[in-house]
Amino acid sequence: MKISLKITLIYAGILALVVFLTSAVTGAGVYFGFYHQAEMEIYFSIKNALREVERGHLFYRSFWEKEPILPGVIMRITDETGRVLLDTDPHYPSIELVTRNIRKEPSLIASSNLSVAELKHAIIYYKKVPVTANNRDYELHFFRTVTMEREFLQTLLWTLFAANVAGFSIALAAGFFISGRILKPIHTFTELLKNVEVSKLTKRIPTISRLPDELTEMADTFNRMMDRLEDGFKRQEQFVSDASHELRTPVTVILGYADLLYRWGRDDRKTLDEGVEAIRSEAKGMQKLIEKLLFLARADQKRQAVNKEPVDVGELLREVMKKFMVADTDHEIVLGRCDSVVAMIDKVLFKEMLRVFLENSRKYTEPGKTIGAEFAVDGDSKILTLYDEGAGIKKEHQEKIFERFYRVDSERSKDKGGTGLGLSIAKWIADVHDITIELESEEEKGTKIKLVF
Repeated sequence: MKISLKITLIYAGILALVVFLTSAVTGAGVYFGFYHQAEMEIYFSIKNALREVERGHLFYRSFWEKEPILPGVIMRITDETGRVLLDTDPHYPSIELVTRNIRKEPSLIASSNLSVAELKHAIIYYKKVPVTANNRDYELHFFRTVTMEREFLQTLLWTLFAANVAGFSIALAAGFFISGRILKPIHTFTELLKNVEVSKLTKRIPTISRLPDELTEMADTFNRMMDRLEDGFKRQEQFVSDASHELRTPVTVILGYADLLYRWGRDDRKTLDEGVEAIRSEAKGMQKLIEKLLFLARADQKRQAVNKEPVDVGELLREVMKKFMVADTDHEIVLGRCDSVVAMIDKVLFKEMLRVFLENSRKYTEPGKTIGAEFAVDGDSKILTLYDEGAGIKKEHQEKIFERFYRVDSERSKDKGGTGLGLSIAKWIADVHDITIELESEEEKGTKIKLVF
Protein backbone atom coordinates (compact mmCIF):
# COMPACT_ATOMS: atom_id res chain seq x y z
CA MET A 1 0.00 0.00 0.00
CA LYS A 2 1.35 3.41 -0.96
CA ILE A 3 2.20 5.75 1.87
CA SER A 4 -0.08 8.42 0.36
CA LEU A 5 -3.02 5.96 0.57
CA LYS A 6 -2.07 5.03 4.14
CA ILE A 7 -1.93 8.68 5.20
CA THR A 8 -5.24 9.37 3.46
CA LEU A 9 -6.97 6.42 5.16
CA ILE A 10 -5.61 7.36 8.58
CA TYR A 11 -6.65 10.96 7.98
CA ALA A 12 -10.09 9.79 6.85
CA GLY A 13 -10.52 7.61 9.94
CA ILE A 14 -9.58 10.43 12.29
CA LEU A 15 -11.82 12.86 10.39
CA ALA A 16 -14.75 10.41 10.50
CA LEU A 17 -14.30 9.97 14.26
CA VAL A 18 -14.10 13.73 14.86
CA VAL A 19 -17.15 14.38 12.65
CA PHE A 20 -19.14 11.63 14.35
CA LEU A 21 -18.30 12.89 17.84
CA THR A 22 -19.06 16.48 16.82
CA SER A 23 -22.40 15.51 15.33
CA ALA A 24 -23.27 13.37 18.35
CA VAL A 25 -22.44 16.17 20.76
CA THR A 26 -24.38 18.67 18.62
CA GLY A 27 -27.43 16.38 18.42
CA ALA A 28 -27.31 15.62 22.12
CA GLY A 29 -27.03 19.31 22.92
CA VAL A 30 -30.00 20.24 20.75
CA TYR A 31 -32.01 17.32 22.14
CA PHE A 32 -31.26 18.29 25.71
CA GLY A 33 -32.01 21.93 25.03
CA PHE A 34 -35.38 21.40 23.34
CA TYR A 35 -36.80 18.55 25.40
CA HIS A 36 -35.41 19.78 28.67
CA GLN A 37 -36.97 23.16 27.96
CA ALA A 38 -40.38 21.51 27.42
CA GLU A 39 -40.04 19.52 30.65
CA MET A 40 -39.08 22.60 32.62
CA GLU A 41 -42.10 24.48 31.29
CA ILE A 42 -44.43 21.73 32.59
CA TYR A 43 -42.65 21.54 35.96
CA PHE A 44 -42.77 25.31 36.44
CA SER A 45 -46.45 25.37 35.50
CA ILE A 46 -47.20 22.57 38.01
CA LYS A 47 -45.24 24.34 40.74
CA ASN A 48 -46.99 27.67 40.14
CA ALA A 49 -50.44 26.04 39.99
CA LEU A 50 -49.91 24.14 43.25
CA ARG A 51 -48.77 27.28 44.96
CA GLU A 52 -51.96 29.08 43.98
CA VAL A 53 -54.05 26.07 45.04
CA GLU A 54 -52.44 26.17 48.50
CA ARG A 55 -53.40 29.81 48.74
CA GLY A 56 -57.04 28.91 47.99
CA HIS A 57 -57.16 30.69 44.66
CA LEU A 58 -58.39 27.71 42.62
CA PHE A 59 -61.34 28.62 40.35
CA TYR A 60 -60.97 32.26 41.27
CA ARG A 61 -59.95 35.09 38.97
CA SER A 62 -56.89 35.75 41.06
CA PHE A 63 -55.58 32.31 40.06
CA TRP A 64 -55.15 33.46 36.46
CA GLU A 65 -53.95 36.91 37.35
CA LYS A 66 -50.71 35.31 38.57
CA GLU A 67 -50.31 33.56 35.16
CA PRO A 68 -49.19 30.26 36.69
CA ILE A 69 -49.32 28.36 33.38
CA LEU A 70 -46.44 29.08 31.00
CA PRO A 71 -47.17 29.64 27.29
CA GLY A 72 -47.37 26.33 25.41
CA VAL A 73 -48.57 24.35 28.44
CA ILE A 74 -52.19 23.24 28.52
CA MET A 75 -53.98 22.66 31.86
CA ARG A 76 -57.32 20.98 32.57
CA ILE A 77 -59.05 20.51 35.93
CA THR A 78 -61.37 17.58 36.57
CA ASP A 79 -63.49 16.59 39.56
CA GLU A 80 -64.02 13.20 41.20
CA THR A 81 -66.32 12.12 38.36
CA GLY A 82 -63.83 13.04 35.69
CA ARG A 83 -65.84 15.98 34.45
CA VAL A 84 -63.73 18.79 33.04
CA LEU A 85 -64.24 21.91 35.12
CA LEU A 86 -61.61 24.08 33.49
CA ASP A 87 -59.82 23.82 30.16
CA THR A 88 -57.25 26.34 28.89
CA ASP A 89 -57.57 24.99 25.32
CA PRO A 90 -60.87 23.23 24.42
CA HIS A 91 -59.49 22.25 20.99
CA TYR A 92 -56.63 20.24 22.48
CA PRO A 93 -56.93 16.40 22.34
CA SER A 94 -59.09 14.99 25.12
CA ILE A 95 -57.73 13.51 28.29
CA GLU A 96 -59.08 10.10 27.30
CA LEU A 97 -57.34 10.22 23.92
CA VAL A 98 -54.05 11.23 25.48
CA THR A 99 -54.13 8.62 28.26
CA ARG A 100 -55.12 5.89 25.82
CA ASN A 101 -51.99 6.53 23.71
CA ILE A 102 -49.44 6.79 26.49
CA ARG A 103 -46.38 4.70 25.78
CA LYS A 104 -45.95 1.75 28.10
CA GLU A 105 -42.16 1.52 27.67
CA PRO A 106 -40.00 4.19 29.35
CA SER A 107 -39.31 7.03 26.97
CA LEU A 108 -35.79 8.07 26.09
CA ILE A 109 -36.90 11.58 25.29
CA ALA A 110 -38.64 12.42 28.54
CA SER A 111 -38.11 12.46 32.25
CA SER A 112 -39.28 9.37 34.13
CA ASN A 113 -41.76 11.59 35.99
CA LEU A 114 -43.57 12.48 32.77
CA SER A 115 -45.70 10.31 30.53
CA VAL A 116 -45.32 10.47 26.76
CA ALA A 117 -48.36 10.04 24.52
CA GLU A 118 -47.83 9.34 20.85
CA LEU A 119 -50.78 10.39 18.72
CA LYS A 120 -51.06 10.18 14.97
CA HIS A 121 -49.76 13.66 14.37
CA ALA A 122 -48.42 14.69 17.74
CA ILE A 123 -46.21 13.75 20.66
CA ILE A 124 -47.40 15.07 24.03
CA TYR A 125 -45.83 15.29 27.46
CA TYR A 126 -48.47 14.56 30.09
CA LYS A 127 -48.56 14.88 33.86
CA LYS A 128 -51.52 14.33 36.25
CA VAL A 129 -51.42 15.98 39.69
CA PRO A 130 -54.14 15.28 42.33
CA VAL A 131 -55.04 18.20 44.62
CA THR A 132 -57.58 18.95 47.38
CA ALA A 133 -59.38 22.29 47.56
CA ASN A 134 -62.49 23.33 49.48
CA ASN A 135 -62.74 19.79 50.93
CA ARG A 136 -63.02 18.30 47.44
CA ASP A 137 -60.61 16.26 45.38
CA TYR A 138 -59.55 17.44 41.95
CA GLU A 139 -57.01 16.45 39.34
CA LEU A 140 -54.82 18.91 37.47
CA HIS A 141 -53.84 17.67 34.00
CA PHE A 142 -50.84 19.31 32.29
CA PHE A 143 -49.99 18.86 28.58
CA ARG A 144 -47.06 20.06 26.44
CA THR A 145 -46.77 19.26 22.74
CA VAL A 146 -43.20 18.43 21.57
CA THR A 147 -44.03 17.46 17.98
CA MET A 148 -42.21 20.40 16.40
CA GLU A 149 -39.15 19.82 18.56
CA ARG A 150 -38.93 16.21 17.43
CA GLU A 151 -39.41 17.13 13.78
CA PHE A 152 -36.74 19.80 14.05
CA LEU A 153 -34.35 17.42 15.73
CA GLN A 154 -34.87 14.74 13.09
CA THR A 155 -34.36 17.30 10.31
CA LEU A 156 -31.24 18.56 12.03
CA LEU A 157 -29.80 15.07 12.43
CA TRP A 158 -30.45 14.16 8.79
CA THR A 159 -28.95 17.46 7.68
CA LEU A 160 -25.87 16.83 9.82
CA PHE A 161 -25.60 13.31 8.44
CA ALA A 162 -25.83 14.48 4.82
CA ALA A 163 -23.39 17.33 5.43
CA ASN A 164 -20.96 14.98 7.17
CA VAL A 165 -21.10 12.44 4.34
CA ALA A 166 -20.57 15.15 1.73
CA GLY A 167 -17.82 16.83 3.71
CA PHE A 168 -16.16 13.51 4.43
CA SER A 169 -16.20 12.55 0.74
CA ILE A 170 -14.75 15.90 -0.32
CA ALA A 171 -12.10 15.76 2.42
CA LEU A 172 -11.19 12.19 1.45
CA ALA A 173 -10.72 13.10 -2.22
CA ALA A 174 -8.84 16.29 -1.35
CA GLY A 175 -6.68 14.43 1.17
CA PHE A 176 -5.74 11.78 -1.38
CA PHE A 177 -4.90 14.44 -3.98
CA ILE A 178 -2.96 16.67 -1.58
CA SER A 179 -1.05 13.78 0.02
CA GLY A 180 -0.01 12.65 -3.44
CA ARG A 181 1.24 16.14 -4.24
CA ILE A 182 3.01 16.55 -0.91
CA LEU A 183 4.70 13.14 -1.16
CA LYS A 184 5.74 13.66 -4.78
CA PRO A 185 9.39 14.28 -3.75
CA ILE A 186 9.43 10.83 -2.09
CA HIS A 187 8.34 9.17 -5.36
CA THR A 188 10.98 11.17 -7.23
CA PHE A 189 13.50 10.26 -4.53
CA THR A 190 12.67 6.55 -4.93
CA GLU A 191 12.98 6.66 -8.71
CA LEU A 192 16.28 8.51 -8.46
CA LEU A 193 17.67 5.96 -6.02
CA LYS A 194 16.74 3.18 -8.44
CA ASN A 195 18.73 4.83 -11.20
CA VAL A 196 21.68 6.25 -9.26
CA GLU A 197 24.98 5.18 -10.78
CA VAL A 198 28.45 6.63 -10.78
CA SER A 199 27.84 7.88 -14.31
CA LYS A 200 24.43 9.42 -13.40
CA LEU A 201 25.01 11.73 -10.47
CA THR A 202 23.61 14.91 -12.01
CA LYS A 203 19.91 14.29 -11.25
CA ARG A 204 18.28 16.11 -8.34
CA ILE A 205 14.90 16.13 -6.60
CA PRO A 206 12.83 19.14 -7.71
CA THR A 207 11.31 20.81 -4.64
CA ILE A 208 7.62 21.65 -5.01
CA SER A 209 7.71 24.32 -2.34
CA ARG A 210 10.19 26.68 -0.78
CA LEU A 211 8.36 26.48 2.54
CA PRO A 212 10.46 24.92 5.32
CA ASP A 213 8.77 21.54 5.77
CA GLU A 214 10.13 18.02 6.31
CA LEU A 215 9.87 16.92 2.66
CA THR A 216 11.53 20.07 1.38
CA GLU A 217 14.30 19.54 3.93
CA MET A 218 14.62 15.90 2.81
CA ALA A 219 14.85 16.95 -0.85
CA ASP A 220 17.45 19.63 -0.04
CA THR A 221 19.46 17.16 2.07
CA PHE A 222 19.39 14.56 -0.69
CA ASN A 223 20.40 17.14 -3.30
CA ARG A 224 23.28 18.33 -1.12
CA MET A 225 24.36 14.72 -0.61
CA MET A 226 24.29 14.17 -4.38
CA ASP A 227 26.30 17.37 -4.86
CA ARG A 228 28.94 16.05 -2.45
CA LEU A 229 28.93 12.62 -4.10
CA GLU A 230 29.24 14.11 -7.57
CA ASP A 231 32.02 16.42 -6.45
CA GLY A 232 33.74 13.51 -4.64
CA PHE A 233 33.58 11.24 -7.69
CA LYS A 234 34.84 14.02 -9.94
CA ARG A 235 37.72 14.71 -7.58
CA GLN A 236 38.43 11.01 -7.31
CA GLU A 237 38.46 10.62 -11.07
CA GLN A 238 40.71 13.66 -11.41
CA PHE A 239 42.91 12.41 -8.58
CA VAL A 240 43.30 8.95 -10.15
CA SER A 241 43.91 10.48 -13.57
CA ASP A 242 46.53 12.92 -12.26
CA ALA A 243 48.21 10.29 -10.11
CA SER A 244 48.36 7.89 -13.04
CA HIS A 245 49.83 10.61 -15.20
CA GLU A 246 52.43 11.55 -12.58
CA LEU A 247 53.46 7.93 -12.03
CA ARG A 248 53.57 7.09 -15.73
CA THR A 249 56.61 9.30 -16.41
CA PRO A 250 58.95 7.90 -13.70
CA VAL A 251 57.83 4.33 -14.46
CA THR A 252 58.58 4.90 -18.16
CA VAL A 253 61.99 6.35 -17.30
CA ILE A 254 62.82 3.44 -14.97
CA LEU A 255 61.76 0.87 -17.59
CA GLY A 256 63.77 2.70 -20.24
CA TYR A 257 66.94 2.71 -18.20
CA ALA A 258 66.34 -0.89 -17.13
CA ASP A 259 66.21 -1.89 -20.82
CA LEU A 260 69.36 0.17 -21.46
CA LEU A 261 71.18 -1.57 -18.62
CA TYR A 262 69.98 -4.96 -19.82
CA ARG A 263 71.43 -4.35 -23.29
CA TRP A 264 74.66 -2.45 -22.68
CA GLY A 265 75.10 -1.78 -18.95
CA ARG A 266 76.87 -5.03 -18.18
CA ASP A 267 79.92 -4.13 -20.27
CA ASP A 268 79.82 -0.31 -20.16
CA ARG A 269 80.62 1.12 -16.73
CA LYS A 270 79.52 4.62 -17.69
CA THR A 271 76.14 3.41 -18.95
CA LEU A 272 75.73 1.33 -15.79
CA ASP A 273 76.40 4.29 -13.49
CA GLU A 274 74.11 6.57 -15.49
CA GLY A 275 71.28 4.05 -15.50
CA VAL A 276 71.53 3.21 -11.80
CA GLU A 277 71.61 6.90 -10.86
CA ALA A 278 68.60 7.68 -13.06
CA ILE A 279 66.60 4.78 -11.68
CA ARG A 280 67.51 5.75 -8.14
CA SER A 281 66.50 9.36 -8.73
CA GLU A 282 63.18 8.42 -10.32
CA ALA A 283 62.45 5.90 -7.56
CA LYS A 284 63.05 8.55 -4.88
CA GLY A 285 60.72 10.91 -6.75
CA MET A 286 58.08 8.16 -6.91
CA GLN A 287 58.51 7.52 -3.19
CA LYS A 288 57.87 11.17 -2.38
CA LEU A 289 54.87 11.25 -4.70
CA ILE A 290 53.36 8.10 -3.20
CA GLU A 291 53.90 9.42 0.33
CA LYS A 292 52.06 12.62 -0.57
CA LEU A 293 49.27 10.68 -2.27
CA LEU A 294 48.86 8.49 0.80
CA PHE A 295 48.82 11.57 3.03
CA LEU A 296 46.05 13.18 0.97
CA ALA A 297 44.12 9.89 0.81
CA ARG A 298 44.20 9.63 4.61
CA ALA A 299 43.17 13.28 4.86
CA ASP A 300 40.21 12.74 2.51
CA GLN A 301 39.08 9.75 4.56
CA LYS A 302 39.61 11.70 7.81
CA ARG A 303 42.12 9.09 8.98
CA GLN A 304 45.15 11.38 9.07
CA ALA A 305 46.22 11.68 12.70
CA VAL A 306 46.30 15.22 14.09
CA ASN A 307 47.88 15.42 17.55
CA LYS A 308 47.51 18.97 18.81
CA GLU A 309 49.40 20.16 21.84
CA PRO A 310 50.44 23.50 23.35
CA VAL A 311 53.39 24.77 21.28
CA ASP A 312 55.21 28.11 21.21
CA VAL A 313 54.71 29.15 17.58
CA GLY A 314 57.51 31.70 17.65
CA GLU A 315 59.99 29.15 18.99
CA LEU A 316 58.88 26.60 16.40
CA LEU A 317 59.36 29.13 13.57
CA ARG A 318 62.88 29.95 14.83
CA GLU A 319 63.70 26.22 14.86
CA VAL A 320 62.44 25.68 11.29
CA MET A 321 64.22 28.79 9.92
CA LYS A 322 67.49 27.82 11.63
CA LYS A 323 67.51 24.44 9.88
CA PHE A 324 66.46 26.04 6.61
CA MET A 325 69.44 28.44 6.82
CA VAL A 326 71.76 25.46 7.13
CA ALA A 327 70.16 23.64 4.18
CA ASP A 328 69.95 26.65 1.85
CA THR A 329 73.20 28.52 1.37
CA ASP A 330 72.24 30.07 -1.99
CA HIS A 331 69.78 32.65 -0.63
CA GLU A 332 69.77 35.30 2.01
CA ILE A 333 67.57 33.83 4.77
CA VAL A 334 65.97 36.44 7.04
CA LEU A 335 64.02 35.89 10.27
CA GLY A 336 62.33 39.12 11.35
CA ARG A 337 60.04 39.76 14.28
CA CYS A 338 59.28 36.51 16.05
CA ASP A 339 56.87 36.88 18.98
CA SER A 340 56.18 34.09 21.40
CA VAL A 341 52.65 32.78 21.83
CA VAL A 342 51.39 29.31 22.71
CA ALA A 343 48.83 27.69 20.39
CA MET A 344 47.27 24.24 20.08
CA ILE A 345 48.93 22.75 16.99
CA ASP A 346 50.34 19.48 15.66
CA LYS A 347 54.05 20.18 15.75
CA VAL A 348 55.00 17.71 13.00
CA LEU A 349 52.27 18.80 10.57
CA PHE A 350 52.90 22.48 11.25
CA LYS A 351 56.61 22.07 10.44
CA GLU A 352 55.67 20.22 7.23
CA MET A 353 53.42 23.13 6.19
CA LEU A 354 56.19 25.68 6.76
CA ARG A 355 58.71 23.50 4.87
CA VAL A 356 56.35 23.30 1.87
CA PHE A 357 56.13 27.09 1.60
CA LEU A 358 59.87 27.59 2.22
CA GLU A 359 60.81 24.88 -0.30
CA ASN A 360 58.63 26.54 -2.94
CA SER A 361 60.37 29.86 -2.20
CA ARG A 362 63.77 28.17 -2.53
CA LYS A 363 62.85 26.59 -5.88
CA TYR A 364 61.47 29.72 -7.52
CA THR A 365 63.79 32.38 -6.07
CA GLU A 366 67.06 33.17 -7.83
CA PRO A 367 70.26 32.65 -5.82
CA GLY A 368 71.33 35.66 -3.78
CA LYS A 369 67.82 36.97 -3.24
CA THR A 370 65.93 37.04 0.03
CA ILE A 371 63.63 34.47 1.64
CA GLY A 372 62.21 35.59 4.96
CA ALA A 373 59.72 34.93 7.74
CA GLU A 374 58.21 36.69 10.72
CA PHE A 375 55.53 36.06 13.36
CA ALA A 376 53.73 39.11 14.73
CA VAL A 377 51.20 39.13 17.58
CA ASP A 378 49.21 42.34 18.11
CA GLY A 379 46.24 41.89 20.44
CA ASP A 380 43.94 39.30 18.92
CA SER A 381 45.85 39.39 15.62
CA LYS A 382 48.35 36.52 15.15
CA ILE A 383 49.94 36.40 11.69
CA LEU A 384 52.90 34.28 10.51
CA THR A 385 54.29 35.69 7.26
CA LEU A 386 56.57 33.91 4.74
CA TYR A 387 57.91 35.93 1.82
CA ASP A 388 60.46 35.79 -0.98
CA GLU A 389 61.80 37.81 -3.91
CA GLY A 390 61.16 35.04 -6.37
CA ALA A 391 59.36 34.69 -9.70
CA GLY A 392 55.92 35.44 -8.26
CA ILE A 393 52.58 34.05 -9.42
CA LYS A 394 50.29 35.46 -12.08
CA LYS A 395 46.82 36.60 -11.01
CA GLU A 396 45.04 33.94 -13.06
CA HIS A 397 46.95 31.18 -11.25
CA GLN A 398 46.66 32.40 -7.67
CA GLU A 399 43.23 30.86 -6.97
CA LYS A 400 44.31 27.44 -8.30
CA ILE A 401 47.73 26.84 -6.81
CA PHE A 402 46.28 24.89 -3.87
CA GLU A 403 44.52 22.41 -6.16
CA ARG A 404 46.07 18.97 -6.43
CA PHE A 405 48.59 18.46 -9.25
CA TYR A 406 48.13 22.06 -10.39
CA ARG A 407 51.31 23.67 -11.70
CA VAL A 408 51.76 27.28 -12.66
CA ASP A 409 54.39 26.24 -15.19
CA SER A 410 54.33 22.48 -15.69
CA GLU A 411 57.61 22.28 -17.55
CA ARG A 412 59.46 24.44 -15.05
CA SER A 413 57.91 22.54 -12.13
CA LYS A 414 59.06 19.23 -13.49
CA ASP A 415 62.57 20.56 -13.86
CA LYS A 416 62.43 21.64 -10.23
CA GLY A 417 61.14 18.22 -9.13
CA GLY A 418 57.66 19.29 -8.05
CA THR A 419 54.58 17.06 -7.94
CA GLY A 420 51.86 19.69 -7.60
CA LEU A 421 50.76 18.21 -4.25
CA GLY A 422 52.81 20.14 -1.70
CA LEU A 423 50.56 23.21 -1.56
CA SER A 424 47.46 20.98 -1.35
CA ILE A 425 48.96 19.32 1.71
CA ALA A 426 49.88 22.71 3.21
CA LYS A 427 46.33 23.96 2.65
CA TRP A 428 44.86 20.89 4.38
CA ILE A 429 47.19 21.35 7.37
CA ALA A 430 46.21 25.01 7.62
CA ASP A 431 42.51 24.11 7.53
CA VAL A 432 42.74 21.56 10.35
CA HIS A 433 44.44 24.25 12.46
CA ASP A 434 41.78 26.88 11.61
CA ILE A 435 44.42 28.96 9.88
CA THR A 436 43.48 31.18 6.94
CA ILE A 437 45.99 31.47 4.09
CA GLU A 438 46.24 34.89 2.46
CA LEU A 439 48.32 35.06 -0.73
CA GLU A 440 49.92 38.22 -2.10
CA SER A 441 52.06 37.80 -5.19
CA GLU A 442 53.22 39.77 -8.18
CA GLU A 443 55.07 38.36 -11.14
CA GLU A 444 58.86 38.88 -10.96
CA LYS A 445 58.48 40.70 -7.63
CA GLY A 446 58.01 37.84 -5.22
CA THR A 447 55.35 36.19 -3.11
CA LYS A 448 54.04 36.77 0.40
CA ILE A 449 52.00 34.17 2.27
CA LYS A 450 50.21 35.14 5.49
CA LEU A 451 49.06 32.44 7.87
CA VAL A 452 46.33 34.12 9.93
CA PHE A 453 45.52 32.29 13.21
